[in-house]
Order: sequence, then C-alpha cells, then structure tokens
Amino acid sequence: MPDLPGKKVGIVSCSGEELPEGTVTRLAALMLLEQLRPADTVTICLPLFLAGGEGDRAFARFYPTIAIDGCDKRCAARGTEMYSGQPAASIIVSDLVASHGLDKLEGSRHLNEAGHLAVEATAAQAAGLVDELLHKHWNRTAGAVEENLAFEAQEPIQATCSCGSGVPVQEVYINGEAVTLIALPTIFQQFHDSGKPASENTTRELIETVKVYNPISPDQENAYAETLARDYAAFCAQQETLK
Repeated sequence: MPDLPGKKVGIVSCSGEELPEGTVTRLAALMLLEQLRPADTVTICLPLFLAGGEGDRAFARFYPTIAIDGCDKRCAARGTEMYSGQPAASIIVSDLVASHGLDKLEGSRHLNEAGHLAVEATAAQAAGLVDELLHKHWNRTAGAVEENLAFEAQEPIQATCSCGSGVPVQEVYINGEAVTLIALPTIFQQFHDSGKPASENTTRELIETVKVYNPISPDQENAYAETLARDYAAFCAQQETLK
C-alpha cells in the first residue's frame, strides 16, 4: 500500500456568525486543535471546502472527519457529505446545550458564561470522538492519551490545515470527464520504484490499488483501467528522462 501521511481527524466547524452557537463551534474547534488534540487533528476550512478546495476535499474523503455545527441546519455536516462523504461523527451545539442543561447562549464575538461552558463541553466531546476514531483511550488518571500501537505516536504540533496535510491527489480524465483520484501520485511512484513495468498485469494491479482509496463502480473499471494504463506509461517514460 502507498506510504501516506499518518492518520489524523479533520475538524470542520460551522461558519455561521449570526448565532452564538456558531461562535461556540469555532472556539471549540480551536481549543481542540491547539490544546486538547493538536497532534491528532487538522482543521478543514468550510468556506474553502465548499468553494472547491481540493486539498480539503481530498483529506475529508481519505480521513475521518468530525462536523461541529451550531444548529440543526447542519451546514458543516451537509457540506462535508455533499463533496467528500458522510462525516465520521457530528456534534450539534444547540443539542449539546440542551442535554447539558446550560442557560441560553448570548453574544457573538463575546460569549456569556453559558457560551464559554458550551465551548468547553463541545471541545471535550469532540476530543473523545477523536480518540475513538483513532482507536485511542483517554487515561483520566494520567491525564494523557494511551496510544494504540496500531498508530505511530506523533510529536505535538500547532493547529494545522488539511490543505497542507500531504494527502496526494491527481486529476485524470475518465470518458472525457475530470476526476480527482486520491493517492495516485504515490501509487505511481511506488509501482515504478518497485520495478513494475507499464503492462496489462500492472494495470490490473493498479486498478485494484486505486480502488482501495477511491470509489470505482464496476461499469467504470474498463474506462479507469484504460486511463491508468496510459497515464502510468507516461509517468514511467517521464521518470526515465529524469535519470
């Protein structure tokens, strides 16, 4: 399998500003990214994501995401589902406020006390979801995450954006339509480094590997195989010119 970046969880928060719940989502996401789980999370910019930010969309298709919405309109969750697939988990601040019995939230830029409590509760719930998605367990006694050996521990880092997460993508044309394939540059490179020539057998192996990271319907496999065979042959030829 391709050597891809370590698994992280994408956090996409509501961008609404007219309600205090929208402010809660952004502050909770920031607390999660900078304080609670900085090594395990990256932020997904919702406006950029909806506008066609390929790095953000690729990340959300490849890695689990948590949508943090202010209200039941669920703009963050719906936007993620529309372009990259259903979020792995979802939090709705208005529901959380009700379940925690908090007072009415007030303020947009400057939250009242209930608003700050909602931020802490939202961030804490999101942190627990991150641990579940990464198969980790929070040790309350030690005040630290117990690492699962299935994933390599990473050094604490500052809050980062998914568009710089290193998820490789490449645009190809299938029956004249542009399609973005996740991990294709890395797959091509690793196939070439393994000495696999451009051949019918390699194409069959390519299509199976690409299907691990990208949905391909059975009726499209032949078209994908034709494109992958052509593009991989071109990639190999290019690599030879670089020697």
